[in-house]
Amino acid sequence: MLKGTRCATNKCALERRQSVPGMHGFRRGKLTEYGLRLREKQKVKHFYGILERQFQRYFAEAERSKGNTGEVLMSLLERRLDNVVYRLGFALSRRHARQLVRHGHILVNGRRVDVPSYVVDVGDVISPRNRPKTLEMVKAAMEINTAPVPDYLSRVDGETPEGHVLRLPTLEDVAIKVNPQLIIEFSSR
Repeated sequence: MLKGTRCATNKCALERRQSVPGMHGFRRGKLTEYGLRLREKQKVKHFYGILERQFQRYFAEAERSKGNTGEVLMSLLERRLDNVVYRLGFALSRRHARQLVRHGHILVNGRRVDVPSYVVDVGDVISPRNRPKTLEMVKAAMEINTAPVPDYLSRVDGETPEGHVLRLPTLEDVAIKVNPQLIIEFSSR
């Protein structure tokens, strides 16, 4: 049989199995409390594309600040420049946004910033440099990336698109479902 069509016999397994092949199948044990907390932290690190040491710095800063540590941590991660560039639709992915920032294509308040971990503040204006290739890349990404801009940001489309940070992000503005309390419990031990 060539790839493409499947035969109708029991040998070809038209329905999916409940377990992996083998005599005993595979039973995965229940995740431990430690494993749940670790997985939640790793999910956030992977989502924002940060390493362990960066994450530890963000956690330490969130612990020092006033307010709920989990909400402050997620707000700090959401306010990273590479994340804001992606959320404004100037890039196709967070990695693409990181590369745009790193190569100096993004301006914050009219000044070139090439640090992806730069934390934007309320009132900041984020825009691409006024160069033909940069504007072409950003406009192409804006056409493809049709995700809505979150409430804490606003985007002005024009000859040179720009975005404004209206307020600090909250847990509702975070793009992934995450329980910051589990991350705090893991990192506080």
